[in-house]
Amino acid sequence: MLSNFVDFIYYPFNFNRTTISEWSVIENEPNKMGMMFRLALDYWHVVVIFILISLLWIGLYNRVKVVPKKFTSGKGWYVLTSTVSFLVMATVMIFGIRGGYGKSSRPINMVDANRHVTKMQHADFLLNTPFTIIRTLNKDTYKKVPYEMPQSVVDSLAQPIKHYPGGKKDTPNFVVIVLESFGREYIGAFNRNTKISDYVSYTPFLDALANESLIFDNAFANGRKSIHGMSSVLSGVPSFKDAFTSSPYANQKMQSAISILDSLGYDTSFFHGAPNGSMGFLGFSNILGFDHYYGKDEFNDDSQFDGFWGIWDDPFLQYTKSVLDQKQTPFFSTIFTVSSHEPYVVPKSFEGKFPKGTNRMHQCVGYTDYALKRFFESAQQTSWYDNTIFIITADHTNLVGYDEFLKPINRYAVPILIHSPKHQYKGVISDLAQQIDIYPTIVQLTGYDKPFRSWGRSLLDTTNTTTPFVMNWNTRNYQYSKGKYICIFDGKQAIGFYAIDDLGLENNLIANRTPEMDALELDCKAFLKDYFDRIIDGKL
Repeated sequence: MLSNFVDFIYYPFNFNRTTISEWSVIENEPNKMGMMFRLALDYWHVVVIFILISLLWIGLYNRVKVVPKKFTSGKGWYVLTSTVSFLVMATVMIFGIRGGYGKSSRPINMVDANRHVTKMQHADFLLNTPFTIIRTLNKDTYKKVPYEMPQSVVDSLAQPIKHYPGGKKDTPNFVVIVLESFGREYIGAFNRNTKISDYVSYTPFLDALANESLIFDNAFANGRKSIHGMSSVLSGVPSFKDAFTSSPYANQKMQSAISILDSLGYDTSFFHGAPNGSMGFLGFSNILGFDHYYGKDEFNDDSQFDGFWGIWDDPFLQYTKSVLDQKQTPFFSTIFTVSSHEPYVVPKSFEGKFPKGTNRMHQCVGYTDYALKRFFESAQQTSWYDNTIFIITADHTNLVGYDEFLKPINRYAVPILIHSPKHQYKGVISDLAQQIDIYPTIVQLTGYDKPFRSWGRSLLDTTNTTTPFVMNWNTRNYQYSKGKYICIFDGKQAIGFYAIDDLGLENNLIANRTPEMDALELDCKAFLKDYFDRIIDGKL
């Protein structure tokens, strides 16, 4: 029962029943007990309801009195009827657990909830959290898929090897900023064509920066957690049911933005204001081969600690700028912010300075936007700024203020922005884009002319050799968007096709399949086959 109450709190952030994989979110946090105590205080009403219901349950249980009775006669009849009743109940239970009476039936799993709803997002209401935890215990979801497809077909459809020859050799600095929980919903520049009548932006600086940048207003995250975002953005390896970084296959040599830029002589660094090791970032940054890691330990001033997750964004971004001032160019740096996060507070000196909006996330968004403004103002005074390409995105979304962003597809809606004082990239591109496209975009911007492994595409590629697509996981199924349709794929077959603009997945078109839908399902299978084959065979 307790785990169900946990989801009263967690579900609005994760849009998913809790599974055993959620442990990977907190297993590297040094202050687990402190976090749990704080959450209990923040969500005291849920704790109170849990205690009251528990007391009610105990009280009702104690009202049931078992009265022992000695058998004076008919003991054999009692034994017979009890035995028959036990066997009948055991049989019904077993068939219920298996999901049917047929020979081909199997124990019910989380995906079976989808059979009883018309909208897939409603399946979470049929599930219960103890069941989802039990069904994911000791489950290794990284297994090769059994699709019978020639490798030549896989290679032609998934296009796992990219090659951008003929580009101009260049060694700009790169600063990739991954904003914690910063859904596309919050940024006005990415919602200029919104159908939301009462839309409000909470990011005046990012809105202004977008006017001088190239933005992708139809971009999506490849996962729902921070560590998913790190592997997707930097190494182009998305996570689906479970985090790739928590799998047995994460500790392998892999091509990434870091490895390629390292071969070009770049100094590489990762900045995250949380305690070193938080979110698993330090471990994965070592796997990727970053030269330097700068966290709360290196910042070394706990007076700027928010008391929950890490150093406030404003002082940490100023610290980041001061470290970059000392770098030899060219350099590649990733900055992961922390302040736009639960428990949705800002420094006391900033309380009341940002709009509270319609949910608790909005003032945190305003604070992080302010911190970015100060960072860019400071960076503009440096010698390295003009030759730096800034890429801004988010790891995942957070609290939603508009129904439009509650739609299943938009639950992954994040910004992607490219800003370059030197190249002056400008405009709005509404093609599908995703986090795994950032890594090949960085590679192409250097003029790197060797083949490299990437499932994503360069967002600046003008050859049109790769059709834009988006791939992610919606708690039970894959979502593969490309061309005219969204394919919902359960790992074995397509179970739904929706128009590309049907972000709420309202109208399933699978009853009238077209050749384009068949091709889309084949594309999805090719992607998954190459994905699991390369990860398991150590060919990243």
